Amino acid sequence: MPNLENLRKQAKQILRWRRQGHYPVAAILREWLPRFSGSTDADLMASEFQLKDAQEVVARRNGFESWQALIHGTQTMNPNSTVPSRKPTLQWAEPQLFVSDMAVALEHYQRLGLSIAFTYGDPPFYAQVVRDGTRLNLRLVASPVFAEGVREKEELLAASLVVDDVKALFLEFQQAGIEFQQSLRKEPWGARTFIVKDPDGNLVLFAGS
Repeated sequence: MPNLENLRKQAKQILRWRRQGHYPVAAILREWLPRFSGSTDADLMASEFQLKDAQEVVARRNGFESWQALIHGTQTMNPNSTVPSRKPTLQWAEPQLFVSDMAVALEHYQRLGLSIAFTYGDPPFYAQVVRDGTRLNLRLVASPVFAEGVREKEELLAASLVVDDVKALFLEFQQAGIEFQQSLRKEPWGARTFIVKDPDGNLVLFAGS
C-alpha cells in the first residue's frame, strides 16, 4: 500500500495538470472517472474539477471506490509506518514515437485499429493513440531522429507490443492491406512476432506466444 502522503501528492499533481490545461491528463480522467468517459478533451478541460475529483482518480487507480476507502485501507494495512509497505508497481508504459507529419501518422495508426485518445496543439504536435491496453504517444519533430536507413539496417525498434493472439492480429493487418517490415515468424525462444514500419520509419514489433 503506497504512503498516504505520496497519494496526496499524486492527487495534487493531477489537479495541477488540470488547472494548467495539460491536455494529456484528459485521457487519465476519462479512464478512471466514469462520468467523464464520453467527454471530449475540450469539454473535460472546461468542466468543474476539484481536489476531491483528483483524489477519486488516485483512489480508483489503487483499487478503491473512493478517497475515504483508500485512506481507511492505507491506515488499516500500514497504520504506523510512513514508508511504503511494498515496492511501487509499474502500471503501464507509453512508448513515444517521433513523427514528421501528425495527420499521416494518425491515419496510419488508425489503420492498425488504434483510436485517437487525444491530440494537443493547433495544429497538433502531440497525440496519443490507444487500443485495448496499449498506448502510443506521437510527438511531432522537425527533422528525422535517425539518418535515413539506419533504423532498418540496425533493426532499431521503437516499441514492442504484446498480443494475446498475434497470428489473428497479423491476419487482421494483412486483410487491411498493411505492409510489413517483417512477416509473422517464430523466434528461436518460442515467441511469434511481426514488425510494422510506420510512415516515419518507426519499427513497431507485435509479439505473442
